[in-house]
Amino acid sequence: MNSLWAETAKIDSFSPLLGDAKTEALIIGGGMAGVLCAFALQEAGVPYLLVEADRIGGGVSRNTTAKITSQHGFIYQKLRKSAGLEKAKMYLDANERALEQFRRLSVGIDCDFAEKDAYVYSLHDREAIENELLALRELNFAASFAEKIPLPLAIAGAVRFPRQVQFHPLKFLAKLSRRLNIREHTRVRELLPYTAVTERGDRISARHIIIATHFPFLNKHGMYFLKMYQHRSYVIALENAADVNGMYLEEKKDGLSFRNQGDCLLVGGGDHKTGKKGGDWQVLRDFTARAYPRAREQYAWAAQDCMTLDGVPYIGPYGGSAEGLYVATGFNKWGMTSSMVSAMLLTDLILGRKNAFAEVFSPQRSMIKPQLLVNGLAAVGNLLTPTAPRCPHLGCALKWNAAERSWDCPCHGSRFDGRGILLDNPATGNANPRRLHRRPLSKGGL
Repeated sequence: MNSLWAETAKIDSFSPLLGDAKTEALIIGGGMAGVLCAFALQEAGVPYLLVEADRIGGGVSRNTTAKITSQHGFIYQKLRKSAGLEKAKMYLDANERALEQFRRLSVGIDCDFAEKDAYVYSLHDREAIENELLALRELNFAASFAEKIPLPLAIAGAVRFPRQVQFHPLKFLAKLSRRLNIREHTRVRELLPYTAVTERGDRISARHIIIATHFPFLNKHGMYFLKMYQHRSYVIALENAADVNGMYLEEKKDGLSFRNQGDCLLVGGGDHKTGKKGGDWQVLRDFTARAYPRAREQYAWAAQDCMTLDGVPYIGPYGGSAEGLYVATGFNKWGMTSSMVSAMLLTDLILGRKNAFAEVFSPQRSMIKPQLLVNGLAAVGNLLTPTAPRCPHLGCALKWNAAERSWDCPCHGSRFDGRGILLDNPATGNANPRRLHRRPLSKGGL
């Protein structure tokens, strides 16, 4: 199913790379993060090349809810407790700067850019709301408490962020990308020191290489396959529903989100870990049938997000001895501001400039957390599962997702259609179609 964004925007196409190339900076991945990195490097006068395996904006960026906000759930009370007030302030300042950059770049672009207040609400936990407001007061941010919100829900309250932004991501991407140095249908299969090798065998030499492929495909460094997991979520767009005049999100991972886009109300939720049991569009349809009985569904789509162990993205040097290699990943459902933070931070690193918030996003920060052990044990257990369909990434057993008619990897989130064609990375190739079955042979799956 195509998203509202994909159905209402057209992005120019770019020719593939044919032959070897040499540049100062290579960006792998043409989603919002990759395109913003390319734009930032171009503004800074750094020679660059962006390569995309398919079409720019054709992956997770077309499936976002497109909220540009520094309000990321109840992140600030968590950061204050786990990392300290100074790093919580770094995180807030970085995302506030990202929001202002979007304001600047959106001037003159017809991308439905609109200022809206953003709310994170809780159905029952008033204490969590008060703790988040306390953390924000200590950070000198002008958040406020909301007793009620215009949703058909009884809430304990909400935290309100004023003057946040929503927009049409693909209209923005279409205009921003027009004068950038981009090559589409150019899949990178292998990375060597300062060199990327495409599936055609072409070599791209670069002093700096940014991997902005959603989930990093290089397993040799960084241990990202242990430090992250992937999450599915679902969205429906309704006509003849309510104008909620803001952006709303429940503080729980499987809670509902709301925002308007044109004549449609976007309702999101049904979250679950990729490859595991959970909700899907039916959760949303059941809710909206009760809450908005006269509404008509116009679009439905699903998103996939990389989740880190502490709720903060990994942006910076890739790790290990991989000199000149950088990563932007783990955006935790906040891909718009995190993409802009990536562009600002990685441009500074490439130019040798000090960045004020690099420390909080460092991919080398300690991740000794209970979830790290859980991820490792789950991967080992799945590798030992005696089922035929296997993921070509690291060999985990695939699970059948009946709602989306796909084979999903519960270890690292790769997804394949019924013929084995790759839908979502970190796998870089298709699954073996001879070992797939249109229907699962066991009870495993969704």
